Amino acid sequence: MMKPLFDAVIYCHGKGIVHRDLKLENLLLSSNELSQSTIKLADFGIACFTGADEPLSKVVGTPGYVAPEVISRKPYDNRCDFWSLGVIMFIMLSRELPFSH
Repeated sequence: MMKPLFDAVIYCHGKGIVHRDLKLENLLLSSNELSQSTIKLADFGIACFTGADEPLSKVVGTPGYVAPEVISRKPYDNRCDFWSLGVIMFIMLSRELPFSH
């Protein structure tokens, strides 16, 4: 299930889109049967377009899923989405958030 999700995020990044709010609630499945389901990204409400060398600074996202640099109000880039994917993977394996917010 994670490979298609990583592929979707990499595709978005290739188009200059940073989602900034990846979380379980923003993943849609096409079927109740996980093995036969297609995963889709949803809620691009706080997504933005950015250039390769253009840092982002707005603090957005869902606590518990947000990368440390975003919370620390430091410049960040599209890699913040990969942090959120790591949190999603952790939750899917352990059924709990990796950090308390």
